[in-house]
Parts: sequence; structure tokens; C-alpha cells
Amino acid sequence: MSEDTKVHAEVRAEFGKGFARRLRAAGKIPAVIYGHGTEPVHVALPGHQVSLIIRRANALLELDIEGKSQLALVKDVQRDPVRQIIEHIDLLVVKKGEKVQVEVPIFTSGESFSGTVVSVEVTTIKLEVEATHIPQHLEVSVEGLEEGAHITAGEVNLPKGASLIDDPELLLVTVYVPAAEVEPAADEAAAAEGEAAPAAEEAAAE
Repeated sequence: MSEDTKVHAEVRAEFGKGFARRLRAAGKIPAVIYGHGTEPVHVALPGHQVSLIIRRANALLELDIEGKSQLALVKDVQRDPVRQIIEHIDLLVVKKGEKVQVEVPIFTSGESFSGTVVSVEVTTIKLEVEATHIPQHLEVSVEGLEEGAHITAGEVNLPKGASLIDDPELLLVTVYVPAAEVEPAADEAAAAEGEAAPAAEEAAAE
């Protein structure tokens, strides 16, 4: 764990929308910690510090709760749909060495063969991994791949100790050549011919 993930959590006994608004106005974020059969603990977290930490997927916090250390995985972040202000965070209690199920983002690297396009069909895959060794993302290379190539979940290199939960045949990436666009002039000429044909047939009938 790095120093920037160590967070002081203040236990709170007050609830409700009004109290939550006052917390946010004071630069803090309401949160709840649950899991491992324990009673939920409601806390207030330092807003700026936590906002930076949770930019990473599956962020793990080392909480200081009244002098006791507790690891917690960010499971849900609720935001105001308009202002995108963080309104509440759900945290799951975890222990060192424990494995958790998480969705990890997929990034592509490299360039496919000239003239082809890379289509990312799925942006995350589900893994079971140690809570303290969750990868921020997984990288798949498309370097030099030609039309028709594809990458499935089972072909991704996973970190040591991680196992795939998704179907190994889950399609992540495909490579294709985009269909050629019809030139506007040619398209208009074809349309004109289509209109002229019925007219010619009518004239012949007369």
C-alpha cells in the first residue's frame, strides 16, 4: 500500500440528506463500510484526497478508523448526474491475502495492419485476484493484426495469482476493414438512371 491511499475516516452518527449536504460543503464525502459479517460503519472521508484516489479503477484504501487500520475496496461511487459531485461511496472490507472479484478495464496497444480498424467489443473483464494486487488495467496488443483477427478473454495475459471469471471465449477485440464509401457523384448518377428507366418504359409503351 502506498502513502497516498492511507485515509483518515471519521465515524459519523448523523445521517440524512441535510447532514450529507453539510459534509460535502465541508469538503468531505459520506461513505459506508461493510462486509465480513460486520455491522456497517458510516464514515466521512476527506473529499479531495479520496476524489484523486478513486480515479483509478478498483481503488483500495487503507483506512484509519479511530486509530485502527482497515483495508477497504471501493465498490460503488454515487455521483450527482448533473454536477458529477461525489455524493456517497460504498466500501467493502477486505483482508490482506483475500481474493476478490473485480472488473478490470481493457486497453489496447499498438497499431493493426494498414487500412484496418480495431473495434473494442468489451471494455472490462471480470477477474478473481488478491485484494492488494488488483491491476489498474490489462493491456492487449493489436500490433500488426490483419482483417478478421480477434482477441478473446482467454488470450489475455493475467497477473500472477489472478484467474478469469468471464467466459474465455468472450470477444474483446475484432479487426476489420471498413466498407468502402460510395462516391456521392456515382450515387447520384445511379439514382438518376433509376428514375430515367421508368420514364423510358412509359414512352415506349405510348
